[in-house]
Amino acid sequence: MPEHDLIHDPDAGLERLLEIMRRLRHPDTGCPWDIEQDFASIAPYTIEEAYEVADAIERGAWDELKGELGDLLFQSVFHAQMAQEAGHFTFQDVVRTMSDKMVARHPHVFGDEDRNKSAEQQTRDWEAIKASERAKKAQRGALEGVAANLPALLRAYKLQQRAARVGFDWPDTGDVVAKIAEEANELVEARDSLGPDEIEEEYGDLLFVMANLGRHLGVEPETALRKASAKFTRRFTAVETALAEAGKRPEDSDLAEMDALWDAVKAREKDKG
Repeated sequence: MPEHDLIHDPDAGLERLLEIMRRLRHPDTGCPWDIEQDFASIAPYTIEEAYEVADAIERGAWDELKGELGDLLFQSVFHAQMAQEAGHFTFQDVVRTMSDKMVARHPHVFGDEDRNKSAEQQTRDWEAIKASERAKKAQRGALEGVAANLPALLRAYKLQQRAARVGFDWPDTGDVVAKIAEEANELVEARDSLGPDEIEEEYGDLLFVMANLGRHLGVEPETALRKASAKFTRRFTAVETALAEAGKRPEDSDLAEMDALWDAVKAREKDKG
């Protein structure tokens, strides 16, 4: 099929998308913006698209999710095209690598291991396989391989997961709660008697232990905080709406009035729940 026909064939699937990307990056006839990009300039868009996928899922916006997944797929295609141009690898290499990894990590599905085991056991097996893969890559430290550019809260969670696998962990959730109280007291002390650098350090320590508490409770902190932010946004918007109905803006109100409206919004949500 001629390239022109492939690009305009709605049923050509992934090959169509790969060809579109190749044409966008063509040095003579492509799009100037796409041609100028490199891995570093595209990486922030890749991260943004992943968050937009998560946002659509959280809102149950299934029609939007189709588009957001397409945007995320396009990021993979974009990076693979740049890699092919640089002689690193192709998109097919990406697909082959991922396929090989999934087959290797699921011997209970694609191999001869027993499939009749709990999700918890499968998770332990998965982590054991990953540990073996890291060993083959000469990653000796327990914390090696946790990406430095992850969102800070998510990275804290993953670092603590890794440390826990080798036994560096509190045995009980109560110990974590006690540590949170200790860190909170140290933050107050820093606020009262130390400088901004020490305050920042103590605040970071408190956040780090809070992430660890989430792990002990089976709560992924990035997800929990995102939901809390969404809840705050929803409730504060309702407060703004109530003020607008009274001919006011938040700037025209005071904390006592907005607090009362907040409590009313919260009570309505609980009644509906």
